[in-house]
Amino acid sequence: MSVKAKKHLGQHFLTDETIAEKIADSLSFKGYKHVLEIGPGMGVLTKYLLKKDIITHVIEIDTESVAYLKNNYLNLADRVIEKDFLKYDLNEVFNGEELAIIGNFPYNISTQIVFKTLEMRDQIPEFAGMFQKEVAQRICSKEGSKVYGILSVLTQAFYEAEYLFTVPPTVFNPPPKVESGVLRLTRKENFELPCSEKLFFQVVKQAFQQRRKTLRNSLKTFNLSDSLKANTIFDKRPEQLSVATFLELTKLIETDSND
Repeated sequence: MSVKAKKHLGQHFLTDETIAEKIADSLSFKGYKHVLEIGPGMGVLTKYLLKKDIITHVIEIDTESVAYLKNNYLNLADRVIEKDFLKYDLNEVFNGEELAIIGNFPYNISTQIVFKTLEMRDQIPEFAGMFQKEVAQRICSKEGSKVYGILSVLTQAFYEAEYLFTVPPTVFNPPPKVESGVLRLTRKENFELPCSEKLFFQVVKQAFQQRRKTLRNSLKTFNLSDSLKANTIFDKRPEQLSVATFLELTKLIETDSND
């Protein structure tokens, strides 16, 4: 028995064992006891996680895949969570404990998976997974790159992001129309922001929504004082600012609004 890939769930099952093992090996498995795989399908990656010195859990929304996993991986059966990762409170299982996230993510929800990880960063020291190549590159890109944007800055404020390797469409069933890319996120030792998190997210999103404009124009809605707008940082466009500079910019705006 095998599971049929469902288009509405964005399923493309990885069929290459070597790549599956390589993805499993991309985590360090140090400093935490649990790993959660998102969207395991028929368990091509799961089987390599089960060989590690870690407690493996999987979360899967597809009932057919759930049945397959419970039948074929008996030692995993009681750690199969039949839920939607984006809507599920992980602490029903993990109760505040730290865990790593891994998976061959459905491309249609991959960025939302990253955003949920950022929300739960206190509990997620490590993250590895397969994305559409463009998305993986965007998350890992640095200032000055054409693909550097909201996702790059917000992720890299809390995590070191590394693009690991590219995966061709031919190793999937059915093959996607695009190349895939595997990345690793490692939480920074100090992942507390030196400014308001809410304001930081607002500044980054507002700046990139009008990425061709200078910050003086794109951040008008923040009612900046004339003295602050005179700062040369506002002559720049968002893709010219490093993550550290975005944090500095947020601090300047925060101080300005408090004066």
